Amino acid sequence: MINTKVNIAGVELKNPVMPASGTFGSGKEFCGLIDLNRLGAVVTKGVSNIPWEGNPTPRIAETYGGMLNAIGLQNPGIDTFIERDLVFLKQFDTKIIVNVVGKSISDYIEVVERLGDEAVDLLEINISCPNVKEGGIAFGQNPASAMEITSEIKKKAKQPIIIKLSPNVTDIREMAKAAECGGADALSLINTLIGTKIDIHTGRFALANRTGGLSGPAIKPVALNMVYQTANAVKLPIIGVGGIRNAEDALEFILAGATAVEVGTSNFVNPASMEKCIEGIERFLEKKGISDINSLIGTVC
Repeated sequence: MINTKVNIAGVELKNPVMPASGTFGSGKEFCGLIDLNRLGAVVTKGVSNIPWEGNPTPRIAETYGGMLNAIGLQNPGIDTFIERDLVFLKQFDTKIIVNVVGKSISDYIEVVERLGDEAVDLLEINISCPNVKEGGIAFGQNPASAMEITSEIKKKAKQPIIIKLSPNVTDIREMAKAAECGGADALSLINTLIGTKIDIHTGRFALANRTGGLSGPAIKPVALNMVYQTANAVKLPIIGVGGIRNAEDALEFILAGATAVEVGTSNFVNPASMEKCIEGIERFLEKKGISDINSLIGTVC
C-alpha cells in the first residue's frame, strides 16, 4: 500500500497536489473538468476585506515558456467569498486553503478574523501585496515587514498560516527566516517573477500595467533553487510553486525539500494537469517500490 498523504502544519492532505492561487478561481470554474475530491487541497484565489477591481486591461500576455499576468488580485471580497465560494467548496472531500491579500496589516487581519470560525483548514498569506502605508513596497520584500505582518496575523488566526514568499528579493532565505521568526506555520514559494513584454508593431507595452508576474515552465529552475535554499534555511514545511506541469516536476520539488506542490499556469493549458500529476506520482512510487512519499522529501544529493 502506497502512502501519498502529507502533513502541512498539522493538517493532513490525501496527496501533495493542489492548485496555485489565482489559477483555479475557487474551483467552480473547473468543476466538471476535474474531480475536486481527487486533490490534496484547493487553494482559492486571493480574498480581500473589500472587493478589488484589479488592474485595467489588457492584463494577460503569453510569453515564451509561460505567461505574464497583471490581474491585480481582482476579487469580490470576503463577504461574497463566504456566502458563495466557501459554500461551494464545502461539498467536496478536500482541504480548503484560503489565500489572503491586503494593502495593510489591518486589511489582512480583517479577513483572517472573518474566516476564524469558517470551515477553512489553512490560510495562505500573500505578502507580495504592496504595503500602502510604507510607500507601496511589498510586505514580502523587507524582512522586518515580513516578520511583523506574520506575527500580527499569527496572533489573530485560528487556522495555521502559510506565508507565500516573493522571489523578487535579494535572498529568499532571509525572507523565510523572517517569516519563521514571526510564527509562520508553513511557507509557499515562489510567487511570480516581475517581467514585461512589448508589442513591436504598436510600440506599446503588452500589459496596461506595463509589468506583470511571470509564471509557467520558464520560472521552474528559479523556483526549484529557491525551494532548495529555503528548505536548508528553515524548519518549516514548504509548498513548492513555479512551473510545475507534471509528476516529474512535482517530484523534483519534493526531492528539493517541498512537502507539497501547487500547480498554476499549467491549469490554463490543461485542466487535467493536477489529476495527471497525482496519477504520475502514484505510478512513480509503485515503480520505485517506495511505500511513503514522505521518505523522498529533501533527499536530493
